[in-house]
Amino acid sequence: MRRCAGTALVLLLTGCSTGPSLENRSAVTAAPGDSHHLTVGSAGFTESDLLAQMYALLLNQAGYDTSLLTVANRELYEPALESGQIDVVPEYAATFADWLNAKTNGADATPVGSPDLDATMTVLRGLAAPRGLTVLDAGRAVDQNAFAVSASYAREHDLKTLSDLGASGLEVRLAAGDECVQRPYCEPGLKKTYGIDITGVDPKGVGTTQAKRAVQSGQDQMVLTTTTDATLTDFGLVLLTDDKHLQNADYIVPVVNRSRAGSEGVTKALGKLNDVLTTADLASMNQQVDSWRRLAKDVARRYLEDKGLLK
Repeated sequence: MRRCAGTALVLLLTGCSTGPSLENRSAVTAAPGDSHHLTVGSAGFTESDLLAQMYALLLNQAGYDTSLLTVANRELYEPALESGQIDVVPEYAATFADWLNAKTNGADATPVGSPDLDATMTVLRGLAAPRGLTVLDAGRAVDQNAFAVSASYAREHDLKTLSDLGASGLEVRLAAGDECVQRPYCEPGLKKTYGIDITGVDPKGVGTTQAKRAVQSGQDQMVLTTTTDATLTDFGLVLLTDDKHLQNADYIVPVVNRSRAGSEGVTKALGKLNDVLTTADLASMNQQVDSWRRLAKDVARRYLEDKGLLK
């Protein structure tokens, strides 16, 4: 159901992928709206589907009618959010801040996301407001880039943090995307911030099965993945703590169209998730969908019921 809905919306939005002009957008000055029917968007991957399902269930309980639509890339769903074709979507604070900054100031604009959540949220809200968007508060859950090694490797060398790895002096071949050699959070940051001796980047992608198998087998020593990776234990891998905060503050934030979903009712309904949802919870739910083949809507409902957020 999620995939066919996404196909329909892609066709619907093809003509508006650049978004409405900033000069003539009524939503910028409109009062916070409270539409009875709200469309919740998903970016089409497991975690986004889960968050969208939870948003819809919480909004339903608060008295709103909802529908879910899946759009597989930000270039389509963000303009739809501005225009009101989508009313609310789960986002990642630092990544969305950098994306809006590039859209506003050009592809070569200096990134504005940072490891500091408060600073990132301030910049993000400043970029979102002129587009008629409101960024609601972040909770505790964060989906950041992260680095994992095999559990046996960690035990052998007494590694718990990236600082431990840097202090060990071990040579490390890193399984990651080919862009890792240039990205400040990846090879350059690992060398500068932690003093890790990266001898090479094995271009197997970010958190792919191939990349994790390379570390499992010992071909590579570390893999770039994310903090909510649901399958690390399947490969005998463990995360090393980013103890010096190299990664940006990609906390989960709901973003809403202000003129349709900027009301206190929406804010209060979605804010309930902030009190309970953790990074570990997201990883567990991702695992239930990706490894155990459960439906995202069932996993989302069960989670909210277990936390006392659904009657």
